[in-house]
Amino acid sequence: MEILVIILALCTGSLLSALVGIVGSRRKIGFGWAFLFSALLTPIVGLIITLLSDRLPYGEKKWGCLLPFVIFFILAIAIALVSFFLMSMAL
Repeated sequence: MEILVIILALCTGSLLSALVGIVGSRRKIGFGWAFLFSALLTPIVGLIITLLSDRLPYGEKKWGCLLPFVIFFILAIAIALVSFFLMSMAL
């Protein structure tokens, strides 16, 4: 039961961070950095940092540095798999 709560929390945090990243895609900070800040800190702090960034001209989007998003996503999956493996070995 505990592992399900952890997985649900990680999924919820990732979804909220992705939403902050989408907000950041219309700002100078870009999607990648907005996602990274919200994932490493909290989605609320990431949203505040994103909203403090300047807006892009109308209609433009800046996906920015997607590298932080990809690296965080790969690390999150790796950590989840390792923790799931360790939890299954303990049972």
